[in-house]
Amino acid sequence: MATTPFEGNLVPAPGALRARSAWARLVVAFPFALMALVSLIELALADRKYGLFTGGFGQSRAVDTPGEIALFFLGYIAAQAVIALAGWALALRLARRGPAWATCFAFALLNGALFCGLLAAQYQLHSYFSDAVGFALLKQLGGGSLVDAILFGLSEIGVALIALLAVVIGAWIVWRSLAWLLPRNLPRPTAPRRAVWVAVIAGFLLAAFAIPRTGSDAAFGLNRTLAWQALTGTLDLASDVDRDGYGLFGIQHDTAPFDGSRHPLALDVPGNGVDEDGYGGDLRLVPLAAPLGQQVFTGDRPHVVIVVMESTRGDVLGKRIGGKPVAPNLEAIAAAGSAVYPAYSHVGFTTESLKSIFSGQLAPREGDPSLFRDLKASGYRIGVFSGQPEDFGGISETVGMRESAEVFVDAERLRNKRAFDFAAQGSLLVDESHLLAAFDRTLGAEDWQARPHFVYFNFQSPHFPYDHEGVPARMVDTPIERGAIGADRAEDVQATYWNAVANADAWLGEVVQRLKAKGVWENTLLIVTGDHGEDLFEDGFLGHGHVINARQFGTMLVANRPGILPPAPIALADYRAILTAALRSEPPGVPAAPPFLHIGPLDTPTAIGLAGPGGELASLRLDTGEACLVERGECAPHGTFTGAAKTRIEALIARWGSERWRAHERAEGTSAVE
Repeated sequence: MATTPFEGNLVPAPGALRARSAWARLVVAFPFALMALVSLIELALADRKYGLFTGGFGQSRAVDTPGEIALFFLGYIAAQAVIALAGWALALRLARRGPAWATCFAFALLNGALFCGLLAAQYQLHSYFSDAVGFALLKQLGGGSLVDAILFGLSEIGVALIALLAVVIGAWIVWRSLAWLLPRNLPRPTAPRRAVWVAVIAGFLLAAFAIPRTGSDAAFGLNRTLAWQALTGTLDLASDVDRDGYGLFGIQHDTAPFDGSRHPLALDVPGNGVDEDGYGGDLRLVPLAAPLGQQVFTGDRPHVVIVVMESTRGDVLGKRIGGKPVAPNLEAIAAAGSAVYPAYSHVGFTTESLKSIFSGQLAPREGDPSLFRDLKASGYRIGVFSGQPEDFGGISETVGMRESAEVFVDAERLRNKRAFDFAAQGSLLVDESHLLAAFDRTLGAEDWQARPHFVYFNFQSPHFPYDHEGVPARMVDTPIERGAIGADRAEDVQATYWNAVANADAWLGEVVQRLKAKGVWENTLLIVTGDHGEDLFEDGFLGHGHVINARQFGTMLVANRPGILPPAPIALADYRAILTAALRSEPPGVPAAPPFLHIGPLDTPTAIGLAGPGGELASLRLDTGEACLVERGECAPHGTFTGAAKTRIEALIARWGSERWRAHERAEGTSAVE
């Protein structure tokens, strides 16, 4: 019986030897070539997105000096080497019973396709969010529910699943093709020697420990890369000996690894001479606005109507498209009455923003005094007409909305009228036409002369994806579809958004016309605001609450009466005091403290901000220590600022510490900061 060149004790033919030699060279070269390719892809994406090597607007951490570049590639190559070794070891295990070439195939799937898939997912996420996004931030997007946040993005998740299915099918086709083309009797690849493992891992551990401590921009650049971020994150978690959330391998590393009370974001105790959180020295408390207690209004009380326009930016006032005003009704109210811009959301998300509007607090608790409870105690008949579910994220419970309202119509009640098929609570959106129809059937049909009325409208048209059936083309001929939204279509996204704002403004005009038709306009205090703003890919981001700037956190406050609003800047938590003064015919007081902003929970935020006069806005990334004078586009490590800029950053840190300390004192039953 004939034998193949690789069987028995026969000497292999020269052609077989050449084939084996070529295979051996390929096995050695393939992992290096594949890792080089995916690394080039990642670095090109990082530079395009973040200006990793070239810098750009607001990017003060470019890796652009010889020393930084050398340090960056030292860490990057070390991390990629660990990932390559781990991928090769796993590929060997997965392919141990398959043909010899299966190891290379498995490695290509793991360290090639999977790596590129993770890159695609990361940069798709970052096209909508900043790198400050995390589970806490996603929960805020979902009104406190991570499940709701995920359900809201089901269409995008569906696209990702389809892409994954395509990769699986493609991998199967390639596998079958290779099985048909390649011989099965090639020599099997081997695992690297133990000395290689020891050298690679030891080199990475040294780099991971040392580079973050250099303060170099290389450390921040490395945190933009997948392998470094994943590996150092794992090491940081494993080295967190005192379980305070911080280990030894992050940029925010634990300088007191055996003291759980001292770490980045630790509660700074004022006056004890210790800087627990590592920012600004020992905490110096600053004055905060005193919480407004329960209010009762008597005598001649005007009707009160509040209209909240979802995601409406403050620059809506004066906005023109093709010479046509986006919000003519809002501008007419402002011209006859008063307006303030910017008015800042504290967190940039709907649920917490509405709680602040009605409670007058940065972080209210359920049962605290609120505008709803004030007006209920003052004899007002109250109606709620909202295009969103007001129980979402605990809004209604916190401010007493449902318990105070005699008429309560929201998206949950009008679920069968929802604009989209999504059934998750956070995804419900009802068109303004249904809200005005409900108003006409109830409070709009009543006599308002005998009793003062308080009506709250929530208009949802400007909410992502900025268009739904029934929205007329007021500012754009063809609105962009949700599936086409992306940074490459930024102009179309912006036009569609402003068209949605124009639609909400048209319904605002309908509210005014109804009040005038009832003969109560002159005796009505109308307040119009947004709950937060919206970024529309101006700096590469879409949405709100994930980058501290005036577009995402800033909105406007407009009243139909002159002289009742204080000068800018103000915050949503100031609204209740402003309305209280207006209802008592008193002049508006200047807020006791400037607007404070934060991304993530107040106690452990990713970033904080403090607004000032003339559009000033200072921010601090607490995960990286980078501070920015946002209005100037100037960013640098927080400890490097001097003069007036340093004073602004220190004021921001002191304000954050004071807010946290008051929340701590309140939880303990006392409140020393007022």
